[in-house]
Amino acid sequence: MGVVGMLIRIALSPQFFGPIVFPGLLTVLVVLLSIIWVERKIAARVQMRVGPLYVLKPLGGAIQMLADGLRFFFQEFIIPESTDKLVFVAAPIVAMAFAILPFAFIPVAPKFIPYSVPYSMPVFLGLNTVIPLTILAMAWGSNNKFSIQGGIREAYMTMAYEAVLFIAAYAMALLYGTLDFAEMVDAQGIPGIILNPFSAAAFFVAMIMSAGKLPFDIVEGEQEIVAGPFTEYSGIAFGLTMGIGYVQLYGFTLAFTLMYLSGWNPVPAQLYSIYPALGGIMLFVKAYLLLMFIVFLRSVYGRYRLDQALRIGWRKLFPLSIIAVFFSILLRVIGIV
Repeated sequence: MGVVGMLIRIALSPQFFGPIVFPGLLTVLVVLLSIIWVERKIAARVQMRVGPLYVLKPLGGAIQMLADGLRFFFQEFIIPESTDKLVFVAAPIVAMAFAILPFAFIPVAPKFIPYSVPYSMPVFLGLNTVIPLTILAMAWGSNNKFSIQGGIREAYMTMAYEAVLFIAAYAMALLYGTLDFAEMVDAQGIPGIILNPFSAAAFFVAMIMSAGKLPFDIVEGEQEIVAGPFTEYSGIAFGLTMGIGYVQLYGFTLAFTLMYLSGWNPVPAQLYSIYPALGGIMLFVKAYLLLMFIVFLRSVYGRYRLDQALRIGWRKLFPLSIIAVFFSILLRVIGIV
C-alpha cells in the first residue's frame, strides 16, 4: 500500500502530471486528434466541401485522425540514399521534443506549476526558437531542391516573426513587472488583451506565423514546393512533421491565455482547495477555443506570398510590438497597473 501511495503521489505531482498529462504529452495527443478534425469540419462547412465523415460515422468521423495516425505508423519509412541519414532521421524527433518540452514551464493553476522558475516566459519562448533550426536541418538533410527552398523560406520567416514574439511578450512582462507566467496571471485584474491590445495583436499574428498555419503556411506551400522541408519524409516521420506546427500552436495558445486572457481566472480562489482541477479546465477551455478560432482562419484566408508575410512582419508587426512596449511604459507611469 505504501508503494501504491507513493506511485499515486508521484503521478499527481506537478513535475510528473504537468509534462506527461496536462498540459503535456497526453493532452497534446488529444488536441492533435481533435483539432485537425475540427479544422477539417469547419473548412468543409464554410467552403461547402465534404469533411471527415466515414470513420465513426455516427459522430461525424471524429476519430479520422486516429485512423490517419495508424496509417502513418504502419507505412514504410523510406530514407532516400542521397540524404544525410543521421540528420534526416533525428531532426523530426528533436523538433517534436522541443515542441513538447515548453509545456513543462506552463502553470496549470495557482499552486500547480510543473517546473516553477521566475522566468518561465523567456524559457518558453527560448525553447520554441530551437524548432526553426530543426526544420532547417530537415531541409539540409533531405538533399532535395524543394526541401532546400522550404528551408530558406523558414529562415526568412523566422527573422520576420521571432523578434516580434519576444518584444510583444516582454511588453507584457514590463507591464506586469515579472517574467513568470503564474505571476502574470495573478497581476491581471483586467485581462492583458484589454490593457495592451497592441501587444496582444502582435503576439497573436506572430505565433500563427511561428507555427506555420494558414495564412502563413508558406514554408511547406504544397501548391508550390510539394511539402517544403518535409517533402522526402514518409510514414511516421511525415506524421511527426505535420504535427509539429499544431503542437507548437497549442503551446502558444496556452501562453497567450496566460498573458492576455487571465489564465485560469476568474475561478474564485477558494474553489481551488475544493476542486483543484478547475483552474486547469478553465485554462484549457480558453486555449482550445482560441485554437479553434485560429484553425477557422484557414477557411477564410488564402496563403500569403513570402514577400507579403515578410512585409507584414517587419513593416507592421515589428513597429506594433515597439508601440506595445512604450504603451506598457505609459500604463506603468500613470499607475493603471
